[in-house]
Amino acid sequence: MFLARLGSLNALEGAKKKPFWQRWLKGILPSADSMGRICTRMDPAPIRGINWQLYTRLKRNKVLQPLWHGLIALILDGHESHASYRRHCSGCLIREIKTDKGKKTQYYHRSVVAFLCTGGIPFLLDTEPQLPGEDEVTCALRLLKRIIENYPRAFDVVLGDALYTDPRLYNLLLDHGKDALTVLKDDRRDLIGDAKALFLGREPIQFDRGNKRVSCWDLEGFTSWPQVRVPVRVVRSCELGRIRRQLDGKVEEVTSEWLWVTTLSTARASSNAVVALGHSRWDIENKGFNESVTYWHADHVYKHDADAILVFWLLGMIAINLFHAFFSCNLKPALRARTTMLMAGRLVLAEILGGPLPARPP
Repeated sequence: MFLARLGSLNALEGAKKKPFWQRWLKGILPSADSMGRICTRMDPAPIRGINWQLYTRLKRNKVLQPLWHGLIALILDGHESHASYRRHCSGCLIREIKTDKGKKTQYYHRSVVAFLCTGGIPFLLDTEPQLPGEDEVTCALRLLKRIIENYPRAFDVVLGDALYTDPRLYNLLLDHGKDALTVLKDDRRDLIGDAKALFLGREPIQFDRGNKRVSCWDLEGFTSWPQVRVPVRVVRSCELGRIRRQLDGKVEEVTSEWLWVTTLSTARASSNAVVALGHSRWDIENKGFNESVTYWHADHVYKHDADAILVFWLLGMIAINLFHAFFSCNLKPALRARTTMLMAGRLVLAEILGGPLPARPP
């Protein structure tokens, strides 16, 4: 269903009489209700094991290579799959929403997703649902502990937004010989104040990043965050770029400023590498959530049950990873140049619905 991007169990059931399923399953495809009910009772551990086998094969075949700076990053971020004022289950999170008609109770599901940022294909590593009454970082720590146990050598540094600038995350990673790099914002005022005071009057390091000119201030040894057991490093980046306004076609200069805190040493990651890692955090949005939701229907509620939602997310991650591996490693470069990923997905659907494509004449 995910590989063919059908979008629902009912669409899958509509294709149950096709010869493809008789050849592949040697039996009858279950109904949509049966598949939804079965997924509520499935153990997610064996499904995670399938993704682990896929990761192991790709790693052995040197598909998941480090980026140009020699580091592989694990990106953590929370994702809200859906929300409703009516439908809810025992695993739903609850919040009060202010509306024109007063406060309304909203039910939603949220999870933390781990995305592997490599020089090869993007890889969705694992996900963990957020439980009622806990914050996102607590959920992320539970996910991170399992990833460190199952994938001890998969990554070098963990990336996150300002929410993950949390001493619990940093100390856990330090215990296992890993580094962290997160966005630094106002909730760490002492650290920001000390960093900006020391940056004042210093000449920045300048380099080009794409079409932007970057001025970077980089200092390590800050002890203004005593909850973290080691001194940290703060990097400030001011980036000057140009954009062309669509309305009038005029070129305008745009400046953006970023602050990051990290445990990476200057010997392990240069200023340029830290800036690149900091911006690669957006890969989980662009290559992870946006693609999986828009083209793979990952946010569709196939069965409104907390266990079933987790199972379907894990199955969708396997399908996405498998498809990227097939497209990047199995297709010849000339074929990839004239075939989009969306077209390849439609060809998978065409084979299920219409049978194998006829062979070309010799």
